[in-house]
Amino acid sequence: MKKYGTILLTFLLALALISGCAGEKGDMDKTLVIYDGEFSEMQIIHQMVKMLVEEHTDLSVEIRDQMSPVNSYRSLVKGESDLMNSYDGTLLTTYLKLDVSDVPEGQSLYDFANEQAMAKDKTRLLKPLGHENTYAIGVTEALADEYGLNTISDLIKVAPELVFGAEHEFFGEEGSMKYGPFVDFYGLQFKDDKAIEMALKYSAVESGNIDVTIVYSTDGMNKKVGLKVLEDDLNFFAEYNDALLVRDDVFRRLEAEAPNLEEVLNRLAGQFTNESMTDLTYEVDVNGQTPEDVARDFLTQEGLIAS
Repeated sequence: MKKYGTILLTFLLALALISGCAGEKGDMDKTLVIYDGEFSEMQIIHQMVKMLVEEHTDLSVEIRDQMSPVNSYRSLVKGESDLMNSYDGTLLTTYLKLDVSDVPEGQSLYDFANEQAMAKDKTRLLKPLGHENTYAIGVTEALADEYGLNTISDLIKVAPELVFGAEHEFFGEEGSMKYGPFVDFYGLQFKDDKAIEMALKYSAVESGNIDVTIVYSTDGMNKKVGLKVLEDDLNFFAEYNDALLVRDDVFRRLEAEAPNLEEVLNRLAGQFTNESMTDLTYEVDVNGQTPEDVARDFLTQEGLIAS
């Protein structure tokens, strides 16, 4: 009798496990998964995706804890997430490990990156969002005035007197848009270089601990600190046009619940300029608003969601 009881208990546990897995799979067939970004711009756009999708489809959107862009892309390729905010230049140089010089003449960086991503990883960019958030080199207005700095090439003569600082990722080896290739390309020899936490970068500039840093062209902190962005006169940095990056099978997986998913996501296409995105990130980074509130206000004002 005890033997039969053990068999029955084992059967019930197995049945519960199977039912739980089936329920979880069913839930995932109705859920779009995103790992959040480390930058306010990415966080704002991810919130916009959540609000648009949940209002205009039967899907729910789960925004999980922040990941670095490289790890987020790996999770996308592995099928652990479905979508992330990204840039065509990042896709080409960091994730695919190609270079701007690999883009065939007559083909845009965006189209080439998409073509290569589909062939290698079955990922692709949706329509561009309208703004470009490229890498740029920033210095304080006071330093620019003191040394007459307008272009990156202007730094060559004075670099031995200056300290360069940037977040750890810029000193990494994944991708060609990094510190080593950058200083080699321009022939820059700084007095020192420092890898610092992203959250401390702008205060380090303000306190004079670093003189030159890498910035993003739509970062609201540039406006707060009063940084001057130097012209990339030799065109080292790639284009970084913002777009949603998806795993290509996501639309098939979620087709039953959201046959209009791609159309809904593309409602963000062309909605931003560099100036408008800078204003949005400024609200988060400087004025202390949440990405969720900034996203909701923008979508409501543009008539993309109900007020």
